[in-house]
Formats: sequence, C-alpha cells, structure tokens
Amino acid sequence: MRVRSLWALGVGLLAVLGVLRVEAAGRLVTLRSVDGRTIDALLFDADARPAPAVVMVPMLGRPKDDWQAVGDRFAAAGISALAIDLPGTALPGDAASLVGWSNDVGAAVAYLAGRPADVRAGSIGVVGASLGANLAVVAAAADPSVRSIALVSPSVDYRGVRIEQPLRQYGARPALLVASLHDPYAARSVRELAEDPPGTRQMLWSDTAAHGALLLARDPDLVRSLVEWFQQTLGG
Repeated sequence: MRVRSLWALGVGLLAVLGVLRVEAAGRLVTLRSVDGRTIDALLFDADARPAPAVVMVPMLGRPKDDWQAVGDRFAAAGISALAIDLPGTALPGDAASLVGWSNDVGAAVAYLAGRPADVRAGSIGVVGASLGANLAVVAAAADPSVRSIALVSPSVDYRGVRIEQPLRQYGARPALLVASLHDPYAARSVRELAEDPPGTRQMLWSDTAAHGALLLARDPDLVRSLVEWFQQTLGG
C-alpha cells in the first residue's frame, strides 16, 4: 500500500529527528481551537511589524519545536511565524477525525489575522510537513484569507486525508510543492498535484534522502527557498 511505505519512512525517521530538538527560540503562546481546546504554539516575531506571517504545521508524532530553525529564519527575513502542535501524536480512529485536525491550522491563521498591529492584513501563508502538508491544504482551501502555501513531502492521500480536491478548491493562489527525489510517494504526489493546475504550482526537488521535517533539517537550501517563496508570495 502506497501510504504504508510513507508511514514506515516517517516512523523510521522519528528517532533521528529527536537529536534535532533544541530549546525553542520562539515564545510560547496559546490559542483556542474551534472546539475550545488549548493549542500550544511557538511565535517567532519579525522585528519590523506589521509583517507577513506563516503558520508552520508539523508531521505526525512530532512537536512544534521541529520548526525552530525555520521560524528563526523566517523572523530574520522579516516574516513572523507561528508553529503549532497537532491535536494528537497518533492517528485517530477514522479519516474524518484526521481531516478535522485541519481546524487547528485554521485557528492558527485566525490567531495571526487577529493581531493587526503585528501581522499585515492579507499576508498570511501556511507551510506543512508530511501530514502537516495535507492539513495545510485542507485549511487553506476553506479559508480565502490564506494567500500562499508550501507543502513539504505531501501525499495525495494520507490515511484518508486526500488533497486533490482541496488543492483545486484552493484555486489560483500560489502553492510550492517540495519533495525529495528519494521519497517515491511524496515525489509522485508532487508531480500529480502539479498537473493542470488552476494557479501557480511550483515544484522544488531535493537530492537529500529524507522526508518532512528531516528533509528541511538535512537540506538547508530548502529552508532558504521556503523563505524566498513566502517573501515573494506574501510581499515580505
């Protein structure tokens, strides 16, 4: 099964990812989900504000802290960033519940939009890794205020979270699709998602054999490309 190979790859990377965790430089904030839960997040403020801002969504089983280095780079480049935790560290029992996790991404977008003194109106983006990439698409499709997205190691179908239709619903807004050439399912997904797009669909490839957050950690050129992408598409 295609997703099973992706799942095995992601699980196999968790131990390696553990060595990448360091004390987060962002400041801890909390926000509310649509069902009233508390969402823990790390906020990386750009010095000059109001600024463009990006929500950063982790892969399954990984914390918001995985985005620390990326968040620091965004802030240094004049883009504020907000890294959130997912609602759980393991898959829920059904696909509908997993799709519902995208509501937390929407709550993070709303949190940023509710800070007009710090976040420039109409300049919010979302970047996600692995499952986080799929949740980013679903959230952005439902929220026209999201101006740009970047998907790192996305899946056409992640345990029932299918993103072909949400990406079509996302429409003409720009999307960056990132994958390792050595990650077969993510690479195939990127190619499929980029076909016949209604808007800008830019593919970005890495020769580093890694998936999701580990791909960003192992290939620093990708982080630079992410920053440049959101500078271009959010007006940073």
